[in-house]
Amino acid sequence: MPEETNRPRSIETVSSREIYRNPWMRLREDVILRSNGQRGIYGVVEKEDCAIILPIDGDRIWLIEQFRYTIGERALELPQGGWETAGVDPEELARGELKEETGLHAASMTCLGMQWIAYGFTHQRQFIYLASGLSETEKDPDPEEHDLVVRSFSIAEFEAMLLDGTIRDSCTLAAWGLYLVWKQRQSE
Repeated sequence: MPEETNRPRSIETVSSREIYRNPWMRLREDVILRSNGQRGIYGVVEKEDCAIILPIDGDRIWLIEQFRYTIGERALELPQGGWETAGVDPEELARGELKEETGLHAASMTCLGMQWIAYGFTHQRQFIYLASGLSETEKDPDPEEHDLVVRSFSIAEFEAMLLDGTIRDSCTLAAWGLYLVWKQRQSE
């Protein structure tokens, strides 16, 4: 993990209050003081850690297609998600999400790294895992995932969909980029 800098914080929290809570997220509003002396308000969405999984077997990758309410359309993306529980082991979470959404079991899970999801307004970490040695098991979707469709594509088809805008999920795009860097370093 990269080292944190020792620079002073440029924004300090003056006060904080919870605005909304449900089982999946919390919304808080903070009164802040910037280093230039100006006060402001910052809204923060807090969510538990999540995982995104790259299930790759040879030249095939598995994706999820589901309706995403916030954009009002079906979307293709890598399997991903979180549990509403703090402190879950990231690999256990990744294995659980892979099974829930795809019905796949991975003989090997390689952690490629961690990314913050939209940290301009959200406090949520996402762990990126490469799943290999895949075998089929039983799917175990959450009730919200009733319309989930599992699809596999060749890597070439997948990359074409990234480039032509068929796949627009930023987490999928970022995870693929990290995977490509990791893969390149494995061959050096």
